[in-house]
Amino acid sequence: RPDAGAPTPAPQWRYNGGMMAYFRRRRIRLFSENYLGKKSCFVTMCADRRRRHFEDGRVAQWIVERLRRIVAQHAFTVDAYCVMPDHVHVLARGTMDASDLLQFVSDFKRRTAEAWLRRFGTRLWQGRYYDHILWPRENAVAVCWYIWLNPVRKGICSDPREYPFSGSFTGFWPPKETPAVRWVPPWK
Repeated sequence: RPDAGAPTPAPQWRYNGGMMAYFRRRRIRLFSENYLGKKSCFVTMCADRRRRHFEDGRVAQWIVERLRRIVAQHAFTVDAYCVMPDHVHVLARGTMDASDLLQFVSDFKRRTAEAWLRRFGTRLWQGRYYDHILWPRENAVAVCWYIWLNPVRKGICSDPREYPFSGSFTGFWPPKETPAVRWVPPWK
């Protein structure tokens, strides 16, 4: 496993109903060097408390525009994205050896969160996010389809091409046909 031997996070104390509770926060990231280079990575970022901030089409479009602007500054391309009412899926691919996915996601979340806070006075994102670096044997087109079919699975539309807040910045959109291989995220 790539994260074998990862350092254990420092213990933390949390106030819990009248007493202090000791817990260890689970480490969900690999070592940072795993996020560098010409790799594809599936990322899911959820809105704070799963609020449906992106249900408003103007907000969803704003997220797409910010994603397009920030991804170019970090030497990444986006093969697939989908802005759902309460979360965002992205399949990002590094274009240089120095491409840093952790920096890209951190910058995207920070910049959008700061603008959101100035405008609405509330948090935009959950503190953490999910990522999965694609293994060479994983079919990137199948991952794109997993992302694009999200609104269909949720009953928002019947065809992914009908959903206005999904697509690709690399020309994969609109998709021609579904792949023969179906991708299932590792957590399912």
